[in-house]
Amino acid sequence: MNTHARTANPWFREPWPWLLAIMPLTAVIAGGFTMWLAITSNDGLVVDDYYKQGKAINQSRKRDRLAQSFGIRAQLLPQGATLRMQLEGRMPTPPGQLILKIMHPTRGGDDHDVRLDWDGSAYSGQLPRLAGAHYKVQLTPEFGDWRLTGTWPAGSVLTLNPHP
Repeated sequence: MNTHARTANPWFREPWPWLLAIMPLTAVIAGGFTMWLAITSNDGLVVDDYYKQGKAINQSRKRDRLAQSFGIRAQLLPQGATLRMQLEGRMPTPPGQLILKIMHPTRGGDDHDVRLDWDGSAYSGQLPRLAGAHYKVQLTPEFGDWRLTGTWPAGSVLTLNPHP
């Protein structure tokens, strides 16, 4: 006959309850982190006026065709904190000021508008600090008659040609 009686440990000293609790506890912690991330981050891909933006596409194509008919080309030349731009084409009157929109592909908070003024030999403006990404760029005159678009690896020389 076995006279050795085993004494029962309390539940918290047994490994099985803890092993069974690890997965649900991990799911609760990961869910809390996901909720915090969703609340604090900016969802730059969703726009409120998607219908209005969709209708504006036709107007944008007219501006592309106008830039093509004028034969407009531009070359972006970053020089430290300054951005210089050479513009060529058969425009009726050269614009006094250009607007360069630099748009981050996923984060709307990293978009920038740069005003480029004529300094006698080229257009120039202050280049904002950019994250290392391939930005979408759009160049328009101050009154928006035509536009040039392209993709720009930040910090490199870029030539913008009109799209057909």
